[in-house]
Amino acid sequence: MTRILVTGGAGFIGTHVVAALHDTGHHVSIMDCGHPGAHRAPLPDPVGGAALHRGDLRDRAAVAEALTGVDVVVHQAAMVGLGVDLDDLPEYVGCNDLGTAVLLAEMARAGIHRLVLASSMVVYGEGAYACPRHGPARPAPRAVADLATGQFEPLCADCGSALEPGPVGEAAPLDPRSGYAATKAAQEHLTSAWARQTGGTVVALRYHNVYGPGMPRDTPYSGVAAIFRSALEAGRAPRVFEDGGQRRDFVHVRDVAAANVAAVTATGTRTGWRAYNIASGHPATIGELAAGLARAADGPAPVVTGEFRLGDVRHVVASPARAESELGFRARIRLADGIAEFAHAPLRG
Repeated sequence: MTRILVTGGAGFIGTHVVAALHDTGHHVSIMDCGHPGAHRAPLPDPVGGAALHRGDLRDRAAVAEALTGVDVVVHQAAMVGLGVDLDDLPEYVGCNDLGTAVLLAEMARAGIHRLVLASSMVVYGEGAYACPRHGPARPAPRAVADLATGQFEPLCADCGSALEPGPVGEAAPLDPRSGYAATKAAQEHLTSAWARQTGGTVVALRYHNVYGPGMPRDTPYSGVAAIFRSALEAGRAPRVFEDGGQRRDFVHVRDVAAANVAAVTATGTRTGWRAYNIASGHPATIGELAAGLARAADGPAPVVTGEFRLGDVRHVVASPARAESELGFRARIRLADGIAEFAHAPLRG
């Protein structure tokens, strides 16, 4: 029986990961600080049958205690989303990067060499693009002046043509375009350095847009699916930014939990650092997600606002081929089925 510590195990994704690991016969414990960005109510104890260590990852003594007797760490704890403004940046860096650094240092001291990291597709910035005339292209960050006039699609720097989006693979360069994204890229770099220095194993799971039961209600840190769902629950029309044509890969949280189970197994069979897209392989637009949720909830149709956020990118869709070939993981839940469930599923208060 593998003994696993899940950091952030009381959160939205973490609770599903804990349940999946428990159901597959692992012994699971949790470390979670109950950060107000993710939790509005006190943490329960236990969580899904797993013992809870209440503590902040920046507290070395608390981390050392939680690591006692552990074989593998599944590191889910992080502040997520774009946040409110740059006043959030120190807390993002503290929680995501300093917390990860302390965890890695204490794992090395405890002789624990197996880690699953919850990373994110935000490390890519924009996804993969090609110009019809010039081939593969890496668009620059979109300019405020273009966004303000409704020019949302990235253009070829050489000829000005609209770029065609395609699936991004794990070998794509990292190009984080928000503070949150920068902290996730830093987590990857920190864990890669740790793996080299310790001879350890890191499986970095780059989650794409995760949705499903138990998402937090509408907060500045919620994913777009939860924001739309909260609006519909309140009888309001979902507000879709830009023109709704942004493409994403929406992956159900139970599929993400299954990917973590596969990753734990992989940490026992290899060494070194390796990243994997965790995605469905079937992209959809933000507008399609909003419309599908509205229909399933029998709520008001979405309103396309033309608003934008500078930290957002236009298209990020994934190739899940590496995860299938190397981890044996493939997402099973179709978006239509997941939306039908999510439209009526309980949200986290």
